[in-house]
Amino acid sequence: MSDMQKTLKKEVSLSGKGLHTGKEVTLTIKPAKENTGFVFVRTDLEGNPQVEADVNYVTTTERGTTLEKLGVRIHTCEHLLAALVGCDVDNAILEMNSAEPPILDGSSKYFVEAIEEAGLETQEAEREYLVIKEVVSYTDPTTGSEITMIPADNYEVTTMVDFGTKVLGTQNATLKDISDFKTEIASARTFSFLHELEMLLDAGLIKGGDISNAIVYVDKELTPDTAEKLKKAFNKEDIAIRPNGILDNLTLNHPNEAARHKLLDVIGDLALVGVKLKGKVIANKPGHFVNTQFAKKLNRQWKLQKKKNIPDFDIYKEPVFDINGIMKLMPHRYPFLLIDKVLELSDSHVVGLKNVTFNEPFFPGHFPKEPVMPGVLQVEALAQTGGILVLASVPDPENYSTYFIKIDKVKFKRKVVPGDTIIFKIELITPIRRGIVHMQGFGYVGDSIAVEAELMAQVAKNKTD
Repeated sequence: MSDMQKTLKKEVSLSGKGLHTGKEVTLTIKPAKENTGFVFVRTDLEGNPQVEADVNYVTTTERGTTLEKLGVRIHTCEHLLAALVGCDVDNAILEMNSAEPPILDGSSKYFVEAIEEAGLETQEAEREYLVIKEVVSYTDPTTGSEITMIPADNYEVTTMVDFGTKVLGTQNATLKDISDFKTEIASARTFSFLHELEMLLDAGLIKGGDISNAIVYVDKELTPDTAEKLKKAFNKEDIAIRPNGILDNLTLNHPNEAARHKLLDVIGDLALVGVKLKGKVIANKPGHFVNTQFAKKLNRQWKLQKKKNIPDFDIYKEPVFDINGIMKLMPHRYPFLLIDKVLELSDSHVVGLKNVTFNEPFFPGHFPKEPVMPGVLQVEALAQTGGILVLASVPDPENYSTYFIKIDKVKFKRKVVPGDTIIFKIELITPIRRGIVHMQGFGYVGDSIAVEAELMAQVAKNKTD
């Protein structure tokens, strides 16, 4: 991907109570350098310890997602993280003088407004993406909750929830593009059922709760004893149930607000993967546990992808050069022309592709019963790709050729066989000087490196009669 990372133009602060701790907290969202990601800073603790928004720091998912690093905790981080992702932010420092961001109205709305007030600034580093190329899924066998991610051009999310109660029942919500987060999802508030609310109060949680920052669906009889508990907890003179089955007189922002909030939670929890996502998420009965387990799976996939350092190539896009264009640049012809098309070309790099078929002229003599593309021809294909990089820069390429001077650090890491598509990426190690080209080349098959080498060649003008 070619788009660039973003951070805030200036810092911005919000204050309020934490939902579960009930403590007053001030959150300051600050700009951060490229490749920082999202980092929480506890300014109320000695040394201002940091906790990165990393799924590997998730410790509990009861009524919210909690991170913990070296004994330092961050509670209920998902609404803030969802707002950052929804506002297209890549890097931010999140300073708090308590363990939990303010709950505000129970949605991401005020975080989004604060980020928009600060404005965004484009940075120098390119974004990285975890591009979903095949179906990835996680199922919680205990609850039946399931999250699946399939290939898609954008980051899309669909949630399907079934609460098994008459007051709420089944709801769905869909976000077709993350750019619609502000208008479609940000204002969806957190919610609870009355029977859960009683348990939370008895457990000493939701000390910062209020009828104004959480929707309460009444799924049981409101007894006088329960009403008294709620009056005391929410500092209200009276508690009532409205015709829509919601406690007190809160007006829903959306008919399917519960499903939209679950979608908000999915986005916030998947922010912990640590990289921008490209694919469609389908979540059936999502919750913080299944969300973060799925995030861990994606995080492992991302780390493996980074370890292998496999670039993301679109082999189906319009090529820079097809075979006819290549033959105009290169002197090679069948059976020694080993590149089928050029996918990318710049002043410093080139990406070429070869489809390896059983009809290659070398297979009848190179292990006929176990056909393998010879390693020396893989290196030759690398060199031809590098030759395109050089010859495309001169006005009369038909009058020039490239010749090997040196081959170094050659490694063959897997067989290349009929049916493989091998992609060659060549980058200049140093600028071209006096016709000498120093290049680093890799050949990829699928998600593996097949061949790599350091090449040096000389560009020379062809002799004429």
